[in-house]
Amino acid sequence: MNDELRPASGSSDYRAIKLQKLDALRTAGIDPFREVRFDRTHVVADVDKLFEELEGQDVAIAGRLVAARLHGKAGFADLLDESGRIQLYFKRDNLGEDSFERFKELDLGDILGVNGSVMKTRTGQTSVAVKEWKLLAKTLQTLPEKWHGLTDVDQRYRQRYVDMIVNREVFARLKQRSQAINETRRFLDTRGFVEVETPILHAICWGAAAEPFVTHWNVLKADYYLRIAIELHLKRLIVGGMERVYEIGRVFRNEGLSPRHNPEFTMLELYWAYVDYHDIMQLTEDLVVHLVDTVFGSRQVPYGDWELDFSPPFARLSFEEAMQRYAGVGLEQLKTLDDLKREAKRLDIELPEERGFGFCLDELFKEKVEPNLIQPTFIYDYPKSLSPLAKAHPDNPELTYRFELFAATMELANSFSELNDPLDQRQRMEDQIADKAEGYRELDEDFLTALEYGMPPTGGLGIGMDRLVMVLSGTQAIREVIYFPQLRQK
Repeated sequence: MNDELRPASGSSDYRAIKLQKLDALRTAGIDPFREVRFDRTHVVADVDKLFEELEGQDVAIAGRLVAARLHGKAGFADLLDESGRIQLYFKRDNLGEDSFERFKELDLGDILGVNGSVMKTRTGQTSVAVKEWKLLAKTLQTLPEKWHGLTDVDQRYRQRYVDMIVNREVFARLKQRSQAINETRRFLDTRGFVEVETPILHAICWGAAAEPFVTHWNVLKADYYLRIAIELHLKRLIVGGMERVYEIGRVFRNEGLSPRHNPEFTMLELYWAYVDYHDIMQLTEDLVVHLVDTVFGSRQVPYGDWELDFSPPFARLSFEEAMQRYAGVGLEQLKTLDDLKREAKRLDIELPEERGFGFCLDELFKEKVEPNLIQPTFIYDYPKSLSPLAKAHPDNPELTYRFELFAATMELANSFSELNDPLDQRQRMEDQIADKAEGYRELDEDFLTALEYGMPPTGGLGIGMDRLVMVLSGTQAIREVIYFPQLRQK
């Protein structure tokens, strides 16, 4: 057994050696894949945590062999399970000649079950003195070299299972992601929200400005879309009488890969009847603060060159104030597409020729305002051209009851006081189609019919959970917080 993690993952020479070892084990009547269970008494983290109680007692633990050091008639090894890592002490006099020789033939990456007594070494390290051990699974691959780890980014994402073994900060961060989603559910459940599931395949694409993935339903001989949002089905449930409803589910947007975007991602959408976007703003702030307190452990989050402070209350700026402050132009000067093109030229921003007013205004905002939104900030009262599903201000119908939460220059949450006038909604949907807004192809007549039955005043919220976890964990690439991110094929 080599005492270092070997240098090249997947080496064919090493694999051939492991196959020979497997054949030798089977020839000796040992099948390393025979066991169907191993009864553990403890996980390894508890052995160290409960040392004073367990010292001298026997425990049964299991995990992956990740380091080994031979010293004549004795040896040390490190065992890794989900909870952590612990040292094992193998001694020939305790194990017997045959068991000790088989230990020496183990490879890093093998899965072991161990019975032994809890002890401390002379250096004070908690260890388990092995009395018996079983090989529960034989590795045929080679773990990356100990000191350099798995550093190839493409390989890390393609072989996430190896990444999780050797980069334990990745393992911990992915577990934080799951904890954050579970805490989000707990937070909403305790506030009376009901979790539901709605269709992923949609006959009509609507709910966000995004290009969909298209699939074909053979039996119906029709194209369907993987959903780009969860919104319209949840609103149907509000019409049906559910007053607090949410879904955490996958949505799909046919866009590029970037540090901030993955085409398949996890979205939280919720709707709350009889409240407005001010109530949703408070709910959003409460949820984010709850997550930093319970999952991530600090309201101060290092993020690149910044330190983000998620202590409430978060900053608040209207869309108009933000444009005036960072772009030097207000909405009164941006009434037409020509106005936008004039200001874009002044600000040295290139706008696509074929896109409409709403898209170009959004580009102006993205280029001049968003890069300045570092600390958690609510931007509210968006123009109607950017908010086809939000209710308009009665005193200024060009503005809507909408906010977005930004931090680290990224949008983290989007909320409306939902439009519930079916005639206004129809007109805005038609405008979006005429404006060639991305993803909008045809009217959702069933949704419009649902609105005609009457939807109460409602506040809605959408949060991309992947991006939220990315920011709250101080991570600068969204693929670092997704278990299996989308990648280009080799």
